[in-house]
Amino acid sequence: MTENHTTTQTGSPVGSDAHSLTSGRDGATALHDRYLVEKLAQFNRERIPERIVHAKGGGAFGEFVVTGDVTAYTKAAVFQPGTTTRTVQRFSSVAGEQGSPDTWRDVRGFSVKFYTTEGNYDIVGNNTPVFFIRDGIKFPDFIHSQKRLPGSGLRDADMQWDFWTLSPESAHQVTYLMGDRGLPRSWRTMPGYGSHTYQWINAAGERFWVKYHFHALQGNEEMHGAEAERIAGEDADYYRRDLYEAIERGDFPAWKVSVQVMPYEDAKTYRFNPFDLTKVWPHSDYPLIEVGVHTLNENPENFFAQIEQAAFSPANTVPGIDISPDKMLMARVFSYPDAQRYRVGTNYNELPVNAPVAPVHNYSQDGAARHGFKPASAPVYAPNSFGGPSANAAAAGEGSWESDGALVRAAATLHAEDDDFGQAGTLYREVYDDAAKERFLDTIAGAVGGVTREDIRERAIQYWTNVDSALGAALRARLESGVADPDEAAEFVGVGE
Repeated sequence: MTENHTTTQTGSPVGSDAHSLTSGRDGATALHDRYLVEKLAQFNRERIPERIVHAKGGGAFGEFVVTGDVTAYTKAAVFQPGTTTRTVQRFSSVAGEQGSPDTWRDVRGFSVKFYTTEGNYDIVGNNTPVFFIRDGIKFPDFIHSQKRLPGSGLRDADMQWDFWTLSPESAHQVTYLMGDRGLPRSWRTMPGYGSHTYQWINAAGERFWVKYHFHALQGNEEMHGAEAERIAGEDADYYRRDLYEAIERGDFPAWKVSVQVMPYEDAKTYRFNPFDLTKVWPHSDYPLIEVGVHTLNENPENFFAQIEQAAFSPANTVPGIDISPDKMLMARVFSYPDAQRYRVGTNYNELPVNAPVAPVHNYSQDGAARHGFKPASAPVYAPNSFGGPSANAAAAGEGSWESDGALVRAAATLHAEDDDFGQAGTLYREVYDDAAKERFLDTIAGAVGGVTREDIRERAIQYWTNVDSALGAALRARLESGVADPDEAAEFVGVGE
């Protein structure tokens, strides 16, 4: 029987858990107290860098069960009829730092890792079907505008609205954000989306464009601003606690997973650019097709090891699934793995929460924290004459699309109904009911009321006028009457807090 005594990290017994080695009872602490040095040094390194975005979050493990038949569109093993796949999911807030209250107004991250037999497949999205920008080159600027001023370390309404009003493509997402969707009741009662357009390839090699939708079987539920503000002061971890306690009591949250499928050729002449992340595909054009049910039924045993170190990336695809010409998606395919190598370490995919169940065969080697390795006789380069793994285009099943080949810096090709405010206006006029519209006006009046520069405030009013002329007029009247209280902006202190 192994004795239950304290040891160093290398397994040697420790003489004391409570007393450092000193020269007499009141003397100097000895630097050669190896356990003291190890214990403090380890403590100093307990935290890895927090995510620049999506820093605050939580998650759980679960399973995805295929209930529909989408074999006509993809050969991916994870989506074959009757398949059950283990998953891990992380929810998050986009802009809030670690420790920020869960119930500040924000877009919520919605990311799922599928441990498939063909490798890990990640859907990394949000609780909204669109985003603020359509080109990854603007992403650092967008996040900087929503974070903190470098001098004061405070968030700034002028900075936020300056960026948004100079980036009109943001209008659709900001309309979601300022509406009820910006304050979900819980992670369990909000929808999720892959947001981007992806490519599916079937067994015959035919290509299709798809969008993912996760609809909560618990139903969608939001909260009002006053309640969200109260909870923020009472329980900063409200969403995290709610999810954990629900799973502990056996109340497992579940989402119906569906896709919209667009025939490959339709994309060339569709009325909206189907690869523009600021646009949706109306369901009247491309109805939802059932794929399966995703259920969360297992809490993490260790939050840091299994949730904080979980690394999601839209670059993680499997045979039968690929990306699209979406400019934001193409940027994320680089940026996400690069961020994980910095944040977690170059061998982050060897950690248990990130390790695939599919076998790994490649020629990568070395790097910090490398612990898995091949036999000494295995070749370390390709091509080789010693039976090492070799690429297989047929097995990979990669997607593709046509291009004119010219390298340009320009917006994507315009489609018939492309504009920056049209879908935002449709969302406001046709989806929001009268009560939601009134709450929406309260929210944007409070947020814009916090803007101090007159030119930026005027642009903000014009921004909402472009979404809906009556809305813009109501906002102007509210601001000029003085009824809009800038303190209302406390409920919306940036896109994350």
